[in-house]
Amino acid sequence: MLPLRLSLAAAALAWPVASQQIWDIWQTKWDRSKLFTSLAPSTPVNFAAPGAAASVNIAVSETSVFQTMNGFGGSLTDSAALTLNNLKTKNSANYKSLLTYLFSATEGANAAGFHYVRVPIGASDFSAKVYSLDDVSGDTSFASFNINNAPSYLFSVLLDILAVNPAVKVHLVPWSPPGWMKTSGTMNGGAISSNMVQFYPTYLLKAVQGFRAKGIPVFAVSVQNEPENSNPTYPTCTWTAAQEGQVGTALRTLLNNNGLSSVKLYGYEHNWNDAAGYPVNLMNAAGSAYDGVAFHCYSGSFTDMAKFRSAYPTKNMAFTECTGTVGSDWWSDVKWYMTNLWVGTVNQGANTGLMFNFALDGNGNPKLPGTTSCGGGCRAIVSVNSDGSWSPNQDFYALAAASKASQPRDIGGPWGRRIGVSVSGSLAQYFKVTAFATKRTNAADWNRYSIVVLNADDSASGSWNPVDVTATIAFRGMQARYTFPVGVTSLWWYAAPNAQGQIVDFNVTSTTGPADETTFEAASSAARNATASAAASASRTGSARLRFTSTSSVGASSATTAVVTATGTASVGVKFERERDGE
Repeated sequence: MLPLRLSLAAAALAWPVASQQIWDIWQTKWDRSKLFTSLAPSTPVNFAAPGAAASVNIAVSETSVFQTMNGFGGSLTDSAALTLNNLKTKNSANYKSLLTYLFSATEGANAAGFHYVRVPIGASDFSAKVYSLDDVSGDTSFASFNINNAPSYLFSVLLDILAVNPAVKVHLVPWSPPGWMKTSGTMNGGAISSNMVQFYPTYLLKAVQGFRAKGIPVFAVSVQNEPENSNPTYPTCTWTAAQEGQVGTALRTLLNNNGLSSVKLYGYEHNWNDAAGYPVNLMNAAGSAYDGVAFHCYSGSFTDMAKFRSAYPTKNMAFTECTGTVGSDWWSDVKWYMTNLWVGTVNQGANTGLMFNFALDGNGNPKLPGTTSCGGGCRAIVSVNSDGSWSPNQDFYALAAASKASQPRDIGGPWGRRIGVSVSGSLAQYFKVTAFATKRTNAADWNRYSIVVLNADDSASGSWNPVDVTATIAFRGMQARYTFPVGVTSLWWYAAPNAQGQIVDFNVTSTTGPADETTFEAASSAARNATASAAASASRTGSARLRFTSTSSVGASSATTAVVTATGTASVGVKFERERDGE
């Protein structure tokens, strides 16, 4: 009787995928012939022994590990909430389908899986009127603080979003303190009054508590939106870094003392161009209070973020606001977003990626009467039309590509973590790439490895000439080839959790002669666990059986295959070798 030695690579994947096969591909093309489309190939893109180099060569390095992502999304301003609430009233089915398309994180769903919502505390440039959560002048104890000063539809839409995706993170940020706390006496423009700085942390604490009382968990809070901006036509407020540091230090203590130590605290919330100035000064003043800083896109370059990172490499960096403009070119915008935001800022270390308004009408309305912000019209992630229909904009398609590739593979599971990636070859200048590794809730399940790729080779000959480019993808000494059209492609594969693809060896003993189709039960606990680790995790179940088919004969050369099955919903290719007793 000959024992069979099975070498089984632990894994988890969708049927009938094997390790390092690409089955999941989401694509948006420059000509809009595909718009965040799941290609669902009938056969996978396989990794195999390395072959010749191509004009673009993408090398993924899982040993270079960077920031863990917090999610992608946008801002739910009063105007965005009103737009969505009006859609709910007009066409509840379309409202539900829109929220599902934006926020559902179900595996395989035709949805972006947005997980992050930024919400103003009080009025912004996208509100029906100017208001704070305590408009009683001189109320430094905030006895008149009232969360219901905010419109009721803001909370109802937030709760609807959380019903679709309970893992959504809510990040609160004020555009201005109450006017009576400022030098201008109004929320529009001006600076914080120096004698009010000491009282302001209590206002922010009450805001966090107020949202929580509405059933809305708060993930993070920022002290001020754009603290270097004073515009007299909408709520704005300037702060020095020292003042913001003073508030942050006191607020951190208040949060900790009120059972809110898990709430993150972010500072700055302004443009790239001052990355070496204000946010560094803020961390110098109160770095122990802050989890990190947030950036906006309206001045400077995403590369400026490196200046902050070099000064404070352990602090988080979030990217929390950028808006498109109504009427701009669709494909040019997608290229810019991918280059500068969803590849650019992520590769600089941003753990969060947000556009501005989730939803407005096609003209960028409604907004605060009289505001000069968004003079040409701020385009939302999605436009909601007067007939009750909705249309995703280019902002959505770029953002969704990054969200889909980095969100947890398992509901409530670990987030994707950025890993190393490099691009070489004669056409490398047209490609922008970022990469993620996502661990699993069950540590034995295979990790997901994903890349987000912009192919911008649309004018290689000096005129409009979109070119599909075949690229190699290198991972763990293996290589895949894929032809990327001009556009944005997110794709992923699964592989064993450790860097080398751990091999699990165990022995089973045949009860019949060779050349039979036989089902074996792994006798030992170790063998049973190894089988379940490899196959049952693939099907998200806890049981597995080992079956093999042998075409060999004793003493002759043989071709042998084996399949591990788990309740019929997954298969894993394995290799086994016939050994003689004692060998």
